[in-house]
Amino acid sequence: MKDRKTELAENLAMVEERISAACAAAGRPREDVTLIVVTKTYPASDVRLLHELGVRHVAENRDQDAAPKAAACTDLSLTWHFVGQLQTNKARSVASYAEVVQSVDRIKLVSALSAAAVRAERELICLIQVALDAESGERGERGGTAPDGIEELATAVAGAPGLRLGGLMTVAPLAGPYAGRQQAAFERLLEFSSRLRADHPAANMVSAGMSADLEDAVKAGATHVRVGTAVLGVRPSLG
Repeated sequence: MKDRKTELAENLAMVEERISAACAAAGRPREDVTLIVVTKTYPASDVRLLHELGVRHVAENRDQDAAPKAAACTDLSLTWHFVGQLQTNKARSVASYAEVVQSVDRIKLVSALSAAAVRAERELICLIQVALDAESGERGERGGTAPDGIEELATAVAGAPGLRLGGLMTVAPLAGPYAGRQQAAFERLLEFSSRLRADHPAANMVSAGMSADLEDAVKAGATHVRVGTAVLGVRPSLG
């Protein structure tokens, strides 16, 4: 059997080839796209190996898993992204280790993150999560604000102490008009990003695409792709 570092190195190389090829096909320089490795359910030992292999951006979607993992890796030069649905009562914990929160989708969460960031004397970069399957005024099945909520949230984040508006994030929807149409979904997100940057020029991050659809995201113009399974493998089911 291969050792874990070799396995991760081979997987990373394949993902790197995919991103590079997608950038070339889209006429984009490779450095335009940042790889974020989603390490959810995997141990801190894997995070350490990934760091040895050159990974600098990692993501988690549950605070109860992320907080101890980040604490175990404080000696590493890593940027931690929080990408899951976030309860306001977890804001203080997340603000202690995350540099980027990609799942901001309601005003109440903006207020909680702002208070937590100020208390921790840190600045959090916030991405507004856009749900392309959500009706006006609602949240998506996988979190996120309806598109007509972007402007209000952007204004709130931009004016909140301790927070910096970074841009937009989406997860390819499982329902609605964009279900199964990842390319169209990501292109729509880029349209929203263009509008956002008219009022907030520095909010230029666009986080979209995962293991199965990163090429579609790169083609659409994503600046960050979130890849878990393709790097870390499919975790065996418990029991």
